[in-house]
Amino acid sequence: MNVERMFLDHGALLQGHFLLSSGLHSDKYLQSALVLAQPAQAEALGRALAAKSALKPDLVVSPAMGGLIIGHEVARALGVRHYFTERVDAAMTLRRGFVLRPGERILVVEDVVTTGKSTKEVFAVIRAAGAQVVGACSIVDRSEGKSDLGVPYAALWTVAVPTWTPDACPLCRTGAPAVKPGSRKELKDA
Repeated sequence: MNVERMFLDHGALLQGHFLLSSGLHSDKYLQSALVLAQPAQAEALGRALAAKSALKPDLVVSPAMGGLIIGHEVARALGVRHYFTERVDAAMTLRRGFVLRPGERILVVEDVVTTGKSTKEVFAVIRAAGAQVVGACSIVDRSEGKSDLGVPYAALWTVAVPTWTPDACPLCRTGAPAVKPGSRKELKDA
């Protein structure tokens, strides 16, 4: 499966000046929603991730918004249920009647991992409920394998995309405005 080709074919590899949900800046953004908007592509990615993770969880949990569709597809491929977390007052939370049972084995599924911040926030919700994080997976690993999640982790595409802190961003120095295409609302524009 050529994930990079999917992103290119669906116009999901964007160029510009982006403020990522991690707080870092980049000149490229992977808009996985454009790929996942294609049901056949979403299903194929979900099956591939389920196979690559090689885990047998009781449940899949993913952060909304980016991980919602791919998390559902991985859960479907594994034959388990899918829950998602949401941000409430900037804190990752389970809502909508979703309840984790102590001891449940949970796979966390994301669309893109850069620093692992959102993924680790989901881990905290799971562990606070007494459930067990058995692993994580994502369509794309932007960290080039550098994001230490502390659990087994698999990705379909590892890609090198430069990122900078706002004070070291060459695009900020040119005066180019940063845009926030992601889903974390509490970030401030640079």
